[in-house]
Amino acid sequence: MLEREEDLIAAAQHIVRAVETRKNLSSNARKILSDLGTQLSSISKVSKTNRVEEGIGKIEERQEGIGEIEERLSIVQDKVMNWEIDESMIWDCGSEEADEYVKVVDEARRLTQTLESLCLSKDSEESELLRRAHDVLQTAMVRLEEEFRHMLVHNRQSFEPEHVSFRSSEDDVVDERSIVSFGDDSVDEVLQRDSISRSSEEFIMDWVHPSIIPELKCIVNLMFDSSYDQECTHAFISVQKDALDDCLFILEVEKLSIEDVLKMEWSTLNSKMRRWIRAMKIFVRVYLASEKRLSDQIFGDRDSFSSSCFVEASRVSVLQLLNFAEAVAIGPRQPEKLLRILDMYEVLADLSPDIDALYTGEIGSHVRTECQDVLKRLGYCVKATFVEFESAVASNISTNAFAGGGIHHLTRYVMNYLRTLTDYSETLDLLLKDDNKEDEASFSPDLNQVSEDDSASGRSSRCVSPAALHFRSLTSILECNLEGKSKLYKDDALRHLFLMNNIHYMAEKVKVSELRTILGDGWIRKRNWKFQQHAMNYERATWSSVLSLLRDEGIHYPGSNSVSRTLLKDRLHSFYVAFEDIYKSQTGWLIPDSQLREDLRISTSLKVIQAYRSFVGRHINHLNDKNIKYNADDLENFLLDLFEGSPSSLHHSHRK
Repeated sequence: MLEREEDLIAAAQHIVRAVETRKNLSSNARKILSDLGTQLSSISKVSKTNRVEEGIGKIEERQEGIGEIEERLSIVQDKVMNWEIDESMIWDCGSEEADEYVKVVDEARRLTQTLESLCLSKDSEESELLRRAHDVLQTAMVRLEEEFRHMLVHNRQSFEPEHVSFRSSEDDVVDERSIVSFGDDSVDEVLQRDSISRSSEEFIMDWVHPSIIPELKCIVNLMFDSSYDQECTHAFISVQKDALDDCLFILEVEKLSIEDVLKMEWSTLNSKMRRWIRAMKIFVRVYLASEKRLSDQIFGDRDSFSSSCFVEASRVSVLQLLNFAEAVAIGPRQPEKLLRILDMYEVLADLSPDIDALYTGEIGSHVRTECQDVLKRLGYCVKATFVEFESAVASNISTNAFAGGGIHHLTRYVMNYLRTLTDYSETLDLLLKDDNKEDEASFSPDLNQVSEDDSASGRSSRCVSPAALHFRSLTSILECNLEGKSKLYKDDALRHLFLMNNIHYMAEKVKVSELRTILGDGWIRKRNWKFQQHAMNYERATWSSVLSLLRDEGIHYPGSNSVSRTLLKDRLHSFYVAFEDIYKSQTGWLIPDSQLREDLRISTSLKVIQAYRSFVGRHINHLNDKNIKYNADDLENFLLDLFEGSPSSLHHSHRK
């Protein structure tokens, strides 16, 4: 206000002096201007005097204010430094001590802000006071960060879900055989899908005791208000990174590079994959969900900081899990991995919405993108591995005939594998969906066979799911392979027995499992017809020549155009020798299915025993006990010994 008045007076004085220079002014006018100039000069002097006095007053007032600030700062500094001498943690000493410290630190913050608002000169004595205030506040912030870390660590809730009961790596190794050897009878037990209920995966815990959340928020607010937000968030991220790392340790997830994974033996990798499947569910739905909750509780009033703290604290751990899945996906396409990879794919696909919800916005985009990329790689790996599985089945070559003509390991392995894959039919429909006709042709070596199965089922191949097409293709590949293996047998009867056993096994596996829904009743009917044909062919190959000995052609009795007793005895003897040879060899043959074994025995017995009884009955008058080595009941009992897989011989002598 004084400055504006001085400006007006100066302007008036300038006007007076300008007018006085005019020559035509009267003496009276000059006198008036002279008096006005004198008055203006007097007013100007008074104004300057008042201004000087006001400035002096302000300086005195400011000096008094700075003195008060210095006095208050000294008190605050003493209290802060006293706590630095004491090694105990402030918040461990009780709420009163903590509240007092918060008040002291807040006072230091306000004093610092007051001094900063004065725009002090760098070389002034007051600027030294500002530096003191900054030092006190810095000391307090370091202490608050230490207290913040301590509270997060020492109030952490110990938590290990009951369902997270992992066995050691040694216990977890499964004797799961290579697809090249196709296992043995244990494949039924080996090919089992790991499972864990969804309800057991969903449990959000309190990372720290709920009672200290307000205390943590108090520290956060004070540090943020003091412009120490970076130090505060860094402390939180650092502590929670370690906490999540501990979680992975609880889940027994190791830090492995892609190179480490690619070098693993299958038994070890299988154990790691099973562990990953369980761990991924627990980590995302329990630990990450709980971590997000803690971030929101502490930084909830500051959304951007809450999200960034969560992402930065958890990113390394999540990427560690995803990197393992990526390493598996880019590894060799070994068919024995297929079930595990499918499990990994389904787990990650199921968790993708959870991950998207946790990692929102631009700051979480990297984790979301990485998750989707790994999911795609796993999906491609499933498709490629299935193709490799088909190729491995097709190229499985045997150099020796399968002993006993039983169910080949390849048949057991493939059918049990397919049965287990039915659990993944929806996923396989998605992943095996062919992009074009060429892909379909490459997957199906026997499309005509698939079309025949469709016709038998009364449905168009266009209505068949991608998984069904591939399953049918694989069974056709298996049948072709078995046909090739059957040619290793020198005995046609054993060749047909082998094919009968294996095709019957295939049909039964489909009939009593979800494979029936996928492959269809038409497929089953066709295989039933096939194994029955092989059973008939076995009977022809084994018994046709033997039963031909029990015909009457060429036998005449001497002297009256009757049957020759000598030829009769020779025919009967040859029958016994042939029967004993069959008994000796075919007791060592095997039909594992009890019902199929019984059916073939009954069918054989009906033909053989009936022919034998009829032949002996027609010529009983020309035979004596010495000629009849076995009666019909003996032969019928001997037939019951066939197909047990234990070679035996007949040592009966002629009846006397």
